Amino acid sequence: MKKKIRIFNLITIKDLASLTNVRKEEIIKICSSLGIKVSVYQRLDYELLTLVASDLGYEVELIDKQIIRRNKARISRDPVIILLGHVDHGKTSLLDYIKRSKVNYEEYGGITQNIGVYKVNINKNNSLTFIDTPGHEAFLAMRYRGTQITDLAVVVIAIDEDIMQHTNEAINNAKAVGIPIIFAFNKIDKKNSDIDKIRRKLAERNLLVEDWGGAYQSQEISAKYGIGIDKLIEKIILEAELLDLKSSQEKAVGSIIESSLNKENGYTATIIIKDGILTLGDYLLVGEIFGKVIKILDERGNQLKYVRPSRPVLIFGLNGAPATGDIFHSYKTETEFQKRFSYKNLLKKEPDLRFETKPSEKLNLIIKADLNGSLEALTEVLEKIILNNKKINLIYKSIGNINESDVLLADTYKAMIVGFKVKISSAAQKIANKKKILIKLYNIIYKIDKKLKEFLSNNSKRAELIYGRAKIKTFFTIRKLGIVAGCIVLEGKMVINSKLKLKRDNQSFYIGKLTSLKTFKKDVNLVKKGCECGINIKNINNIKIGDIIEAYKEI
Repeated sequence: MKKKIRIFNLITIKDLASLTNVRKEEIIKICSSLGIKVSVYQRLDYELLTLVASDLGYEVELIDKQIIRRNKARISRDPVIILLGHVDHGKTSLLDYIKRSKVNYEEYGGITQNIGVYKVNINKNNSLTFIDTPGHEAFLAMRYRGTQITDLAVVVIAIDEDIMQHTNEAINNAKAVGIPIIFAFNKIDKKNSDIDKIRRKLAERNLLVEDWGGAYQSQEISAKYGIGIDKLIEKIILEAELLDLKSSQEKAVGSIIESSLNKENGYTATIIIKDGILTLGDYLLVGEIFGKVIKILDERGNQLKYVRPSRPVLIFGLNGAPATGDIFHSYKTETEFQKRFSYKNLLKKEPDLRFETKPSEKLNLIIKADLNGSLEALTEVLEKIILNNKKINLIYKSIGNINESDVLLADTYKAMIVGFKVKISSAAQKIANKKKILIKLYNIIYKIDKKLKEFLSNNSKRAELIYGRAKIKTFFTIRKLGIVAGCIVLEGKMVINSKLKLKRDNQSFYIGKLTSLKTFKKDVNLVKKGCECGINIKNINNIKIGDIIEAYKEI
């Protein structure tokens, strides 16, 4: 009996490879044997998907039978490009030059100036939609979800500087999602520019550009003076043509770019349609937010009756403000909408459910360390671990403390984070708690292999919800009680009857239970950040001033 793959939408070769644990090259070879030439990022139509899956021993079940019908009348669509890179390396300057040279700049006021989404008419045959990702931390979620709603990424690198942390994050995120990358080497007008240094550092990460015989397109540019930008656009168009982007002409599916609320218009949302056509009067469902589309505005403020894929528009009529990156679906009738809304509610406990297949043979992992030498040693240790037939799939590695970007990336790819001699920012910890991301910190490399194997064997489905952390300022011993520590709460809160860990230099050395919590000699149930408290710690005699008490529960 064949195993079953259940999907809501047509998938790419990369997706199918992940679901079946078969190499992408093998699937491409099967397609070639059928006389069909395909790329890694190309979506397989239903007939081809069924044939290839059958050859691999799988049966395909489409949850939405409409897909088969929609696939028969597909039309070409424009590509959506995301601009990524480090702050001040020239992403916005590049886009500003493209706008000035290719369109009437005054046309792009209103919503586009606020959200950084632009449709640019290159010529009579080609239009491109650009997303300029903001660098502020509040938009980290948009940046990571953004590469999932876009077709290709342009990574801008200032060659008078270096490949910075945000650049590394951008490259890893685009690679993990599986979209093509084009490198734009900016600031070639600077005298101290060293292009080969950047090419060499990319090559060290197995990112070999075409100029050096590799597969990644690149272009030297000056966003300030417009040098090389026409050639960059030509390469973007060429890459998009290879993707052979298509769309149906029926129900719209797309992503929220931004949303807001004002007294005059109520809730509004800026969207990009990825597939299908949105028509005035359609019903929209975005998670638990919904509504009827009562107005559509283009980038110039003109009202539209319908909108095709890859074009940013502003819509009116939702009953709430959806989050940036959320996926929406449209429905033509209220009856159809109500049916799907009810079905959606049944799945809301598992909103990311897409398919059923055999268990994964990979453990997705993100590694952070204090130094490059430590990072490489840690990588070597972890890549050798095979547990219950699971191999390590390294999503991302870098030096530095664990931040929001790391946690969001872990959430996107259902990954675990392992840190060596690093800390977790309070903002990152909050996101990890909310999204139940598993994070393990270590201080001694040679112990990691054993400890991680033990942890994964015994706790493969266990994570920790951190309530808070307190620092020990003083302590004393009471004969019948044991040690009582005088503490100040640094983050979150201390909660009675939670589990507790004692940590020194990020390394746990004691696990117990928080059974006694006092403020001013009064028993309390919790103590919040910034407040002092007394915590009774039993069966230990080696604590020090400065040790950290972590209150948590297992989930």
